[in-house]
Amino acid sequence: MTDTQTYPRKSSSWKKPVAIAVAAVAIVAAVGYGYASPYIALNNLKAAADARDAAALREYVDYPALRASLKQQVGEMLQQRMEAAHASNPLMLFGAMIGNALIGPLVDAYATPEGVAALLSGMPPTGKPGERPAPVPPSEAPPSSPSSQQGGLPPAPGNPPAQAQSPQPRAQTSAGYRSLNTFAVTWQRGSSGNGGERYAAILQRHGLFSWKLAAVELNEPNIGSGANASN
Repeated sequence: MTDTQTYPRKSSSWKKPVAIAVAAVAIVAAVGYGYASPYIALNNLKAAADARDAAALREYVDYPALRASLKQQVGEMLQQRMEAAHASNPLMLFGAMIGNALIGPLVDAYATPEGVAALLSGMPPTGKPGERPAPVPPSEAPPSSPSSQQGGLPPAPGNPPAQAQSPQPRAQTSAGYRSLNTFAVTWQRGSSGNGGERYAAILQRHGLFSWKLAAVELNEPNIGSGANASN
């Protein structure tokens, strides 16, 4: 009678390292996608705004929060304007008071697909009475448009080249996290210490990977950036 020895199977010994590797890859992929999620949402939001797709924008815009932020920011802007105009020009003070009374219609105008498109193109409200979102020019969409314009048609005869090449200074745009749940896109024209214009659109996290436009930060260039920087 022969004894048969049984040896433990080694076929399952490779499964544990493979499972660990797969789990590590999944975690890295999830973290990478989570980090990139606001950039993806911003791209989708900009595309929906440019297309004036109201249904798609509802997925990427928190309209109640955006309305509250616009009302607060425009109100603070007009309040600073009134304080500055109080001692210098009573007529300007009267105009600022009129603008303060028309915040509601201004908020309604910017809480629209056209308004969101303007906000995402660095064209925020300025607090003027009866203000409507400025139309977004086609050249604002691609970032390479200035170079394509420089290499386009030459100026017509008789027009001085200096006058043909006098565009407004292009805003410097930056985007990044402010906190785990807050992502900001900032436009800056000129130096912040020399009365430059600064404006930011704020995205807030909704869930794990979803982001929505929820707030704006306005800067009154004639007042200075100190008061608004603390907001």
